[in-house]
Amino acid sequence: MDRSSFKVPALLLALTLMWGTNWALFRVALDELPVLTFRSGALLSGTLMLALIMKIRGESFAIPRGRWPALLVASATNVGIWNVATSMAVLYLPSGHASVLAYTMPLWVALFGFIVFRQRLSGRLLAAIIVGAAAVGTLMAPNFASYAQAPLGLFWGLLAAVSWAIGTFVVKRTDWGGMGLALTFWQVAFTVPPIFAGMFAIDGMPTHLPSTPTLAVMIYTGALPMAFGTVVWFMLVRLLPTQVAALSSIAIPIVAIVTGIVLLHEPLSLLQGVAIASTVISLWLALVPSRTV
Repeated sequence: MDRSSFKVPALLLALTLMWGTNWALFRVALDELPVLTFRSGALLSGTLMLALIMKIRGESFAIPRGRWPALLVASATNVGIWNVATSMAVLYLPSGHASVLAYTMPLWVALFGFIVFRQRLSGRLLAAIIVGAAAVGTLMAPNFASYAQAPLGLFWGLLAAVSWAIGTFVVKRTDWGGMGLALTFWQVAFTVPPIFAGMFAIDGMPTHLPSTPTLAVMIYTGALPMAFGTVVWFMLVRLLPTQVAALSSIAIPIVAIVTGIVLLHEPLSLLQGVAIASTVISLWLALVPSRTV
């Protein structure tokens, strides 16, 4: 078998593990730090890590002429609004509930692709979207009462998903002129000033250094899930059709749930088991080619 055939599954596995396990660590850090303070530290860590990698690899930081508008939109939607919206959602909802809302992104990608870009949905991909929607709905079902009590949390969680969907289309449909890691670096780096400004305006100036475990979580979150995870995500977006790349993210809340069970001793319900099974089926339909007779 061609080695390239293993590339997408390997990238998907790495991304799912990095982003899926991140939610439990996020909960650990929030026990000590306000949301935007934690996000600011993680963004700074991610920016520094990406800059270091680019320096070591000798990659250019240059932005090709004419790419600034698309890059600013991609930065705002993929990183800026995503960080703010998910942070705000966590203020009104438990982080697990917020993550499920945020990862409805594949459904918005399919909707935007069909309505705005007239993208055709094959029967197999449509089935994958339906099964994936059922998985997300199953995960959300036990939390409807929380959403009803916290409509702002519902708004911010869905805004994160919609913003990410828009950003995915921007990255996929733009010719970046050969930009390598610079595409990821600038998307993260452009968000640092506004997120820091939000931190000072909402959380205030930090009055003490974080504890060692919280500082380690902050550095890890920026260096791996944010820096490397974002690089891997954009690689998947470039390698796969937009809808398939989006569907590949629906396994992440499942990993977040399992991580919560292992680390936070959260119970595994029958509905969560059904959602896990539905996610496996959806990913198989989206990512495994059908056999031709």
